[in-house]
Amino acid sequence: MVTANTQPAYTAEEALRRLKEGNARFVSGHARFPTVQKEVLAELARGQQPYATILGCSDSRVPPELVFDAGFGELFVIRVAGNVLGPAINGTLQYAGAHLHTPLFVVLGHEGCGAVKAAIASKFHGAPQKSRIALLLENILPALDHLDPALPPEALLGAAVEANVRWTMRQLLESPEGKVRVAQGEVKLVGAVYDLAQGRVRFLA
Repeated sequence: MVTANTQPAYTAEEALRRLKEGNARFVSGHARFPTVQKEVLAELARGQQPYATILGCSDSRVPPELVFDAGFGELFVIRVAGNVLGPAINGTLQYAGAHLHTPLFVVLGHEGCGAVKAAIASKFHGAPQKSRIALLLENILPALDHLDPALPPEALLGAAVEANVRWTMRQLLESPEGKVRVAQGEVKLVGAVYDLAQGRVRFLA
């Protein structure tokens, strides 16, 4: 029986390889999981042991389980507009590390992100936002500090999407828990950007 306290069945490198292979199957049209057998659901009801935790955007066009051709119980997914951090998100990530022991954490942004586009409009053009959206964008604005607003709009958005992923990663790596767990080799943190038109995930170096 799989339990939440079981040590990870995969290393971080094996988990990353599985994500890359799954995305390759997805892009090539050879995804493995059109349906789920009842026996699989019954086994998963006893416990979960995902091999990776994904912090992604809420955008309906970027479902991580499909993008990585992963089955039920394989990914622990957290989705929020702009793949930003916050108290609830941080608590969920901590749960994934402390109780599910996922060896790999991925911050997954995507091209054309509406939240990042809104942050650009606010920072560089003074565009007004509704109050709660403005609070969300405050988590993205620091990522844009070193970008050149004179870039063509498409290039600026692409650079901003990647900068936002790296900003979220930086915050995680600089947290007390993140410093300890990464330094001790307990987890691996990687960033990635999803191409909406091609379906391909680009992992950041």
